[in-house]
Amino acid sequence: MKVIGLCGGSGSGKGTVSSFFSEAGIPVIDTDAIYHELTSHSSDCLSELVAEFGEEIIKDGALDRGALASIVFSSSDSDERRLRLNRITHRYILDEAEKRLSVLAKQGSSIAVVDAPLLFESGFDKRCDVTVAVIADNEKRVERIVMRDGISRERALERISSQIQNADLVSLTDYQIYNSTSLSVLRESVLDLIEKITKCN
Repeated sequence: MKVIGLCGGSGSGKGTVSSFFSEAGIPVIDTDAIYHELTSHSSDCLSELVAEFGEEIIKDGALDRGALASIVFSSSDSDERRLRLNRITHRYILDEAEKRLSVLAKQGSSIAVVDAPLLFESGFDKRCDVTVAVIADNEKRVERIVMRDGISRERALERISSQIQNADLVSLTDYQIYNSTSLSVLRESVLDLIEKITKCN
């Protein structure tokens, strides 16, 4: 089974691209959704996070993402804390992604997408046959983030600057989908890419 690794920074439109892959009949494994599932109830992943960051990250038996973000990102050693967070979560998320890929393969799927914002940071790119980045110019990303998340322009810029940059994604990935125009153009770009990828042996 061919595995497509899909990545892109906040506000790039990666989620929309994922939906177009799904519409085309290609199964998509969403690693963000896996993370939410793993931390919405008692689990080994949640237990490790509590051991690392404290009981205050728990609310009603689930992860309080706001509290965790405050602890991780609002400190002088935020880079180190983010690394510790990722070391814990990536292991569980990628293990579950592997399980789901195995199920799809047994069901006869010939191709699948793994939607992973931190595709290269997690090392999961090595598991993929093809890597694809969704790219949008930073101003467009800022507009989308502000509208979607209701945060200030400054906060949106901080988020973008903390993530892997567009130029790096372009150099790392096999294909790029550019998303700074319209949904119809984006959909056609995805369909064209699917045709290219499925034709490759």
